[in-house]
Amino acid sequence: MKYVGAHVSAAGVVGNAPLNAAAIGARAFALFTRNQRQWAAKPLTEEEIATFRTNCREKGFSAGQILAHDGYLINLGHPEAEALAKSRAAFLAEMRRCEALGITLLNFHPGSHLRLSSEEECLARIAESIRIALAGTEGVTAVIENTAGQGSNLGFRFEQIARIIERVDDRNRVGVCLDTAHTFAAGYDLRTPEAYAATLEEFDRIVGFGYLRGVHLNDSKAALGSRVDRHAPIGKGQIGLEPFRLIMNDRRFDRIPLILETPESERWAEEIRLLYALIEKTSQ
Repeated sequence: MKYVGAHVSAAGVVGNAPLNAAAIGARAFALFTRNQRQWAAKPLTEEEIATFRTNCREKGFSAGQILAHDGYLINLGHPEAEALAKSRAAFLAEMRRCEALGITLLNFHPGSHLRLSSEEECLARIAESIRIALAGTEGVTAVIENTAGQGSNLGFRFEQIARIIERVDDRNRVGVCLDTAHTFAAGYDLRTPEAYAATLEEFDRIVGFGYLRGVHLNDSKAALGSRVDRHAPIGKGQIGLEPFRLIMNDRRFDRIPLILETPESERWAEEIRLLYALIEKTSQ
């Protein structure tokens, strides 16, 4: 079974997210549990926590169908000690918010070296940041999102993700979210059945499908290998519709959140219907 949804707005109240997801026919959803562009956040109240859990239950969303996303300011590979400590504290707080809400998956971008340290040093800092967050929480998996490789962002090569994971002791609580647009922009082709198979074989060989915890379904405005992060509506970009048909008929993507982050939110209900319509009877 495929769990397709979108990164919906919580409109400042986390309990709204499952309602907004259900309204567009989603079977999964992503959300920010706080303002993603600010460091400070008010603690969740008992009422907010109870409302979120109740709305999830009533709309049929289990923990495995929810993929939270951390804030944009966090850089777990920051080369400067003070900024790194601030990012680590914020990430730990995000993990604890998920813990309180009953969310078991927290998606995050690995981090950036800002051209002030080596790649390997940055990957080691990211892994240490994950270890700190896991040690301070229970039941929440840190889900590394692959990136397009724009600027000094790491995580655009499968080898970089593998090197982060191998430095984490508790690998049962570390996972990966593959973003189709980021994968394509990083240089991994998906546009034909042969290219799709080759890219996923490479991911499985280097990282392992056992770590896959979610997918971001996005077409790309940017070209293959451009390392530019620009999302496009499904089937309207450089990737095209074929890879999404392949994903929807690939059982390796069953029972994990498949999340739209496409730029036109008013199209999400239509895109969800489109994706489900791609499923062939033999794969159901």
